Amino acid sequence: MALVSYFDQLPSIRLYDGLAQLLGSSDDGIIEYRYSDAVRLAGHSCPTVAGAWLMSRAGLEALYGDDMPQRGAVSVFMPSNESEGVTGVIAQVFTLVTGAAADNGFKGLAGQHRRAGLLSYDQRAIDGIRMQRNDSGRTVELGYDPSIVHGSPEASGLLGFILGGQASTEQKQRFGQLWQDRVQRILQDHHDDPDVVQVRVVDDGR
Repeated sequence: MALVSYFDQLPSIRLYDGLAQLLGSSDDGIIEYRYSDAVRLAGHSCPTVAGAWLMSRAGLEALYGDDMPQRGAVSVFMPSNESEGVTGVIAQVFTLVTGAAADNGFKGLAGQHRRAGLLSYDQRAIDGIRMQRNDSGRTVELGYDPSIVHGSPEASGLLGFILGGQASTEQKQRFGQLWQDRVQRILQDHHDDPDVVQVRVVDDGR
């Protein structure tokens, strides 16, 4: 899978994972994730995958500040059912980055390093995706709206040809370039734009 070059230009997310260190996956327990890892997980790059990546990164920054985030020590709450819209895709990226998993996740070792149950769905009382530090209780709520980052009108027309089976190889390539142009602008130009990625502290953990 040859990935688009701009993926390597995006900031990574570094976390400490005690389970990774315990089991010898990492000498110091530090794991570094890149947007390309989320792309490999999803199999594609789109505004949804980009948004999940940006929200997870922003959430960890809000929870930990200058300290290194702890993978497997954060709970994630999704407001929708896992089969509703793009909820499942977003949740998979959050699981990749934070380690938080639904009930089918890792059950732990003698009560330690449990990941199962740290991600839950159908939390209808919340307005956005919530992330909570399990040690301090600090909680943030995240939102994402990429609508201000407009796509190309040309791309919409090309997509119609592609889905109708009428597009040439050149038209398909052109569509992919235009599609990634929008995703790149979201990730590079609007990664800290509060109109695109919203972060609200719900509980400061004090």
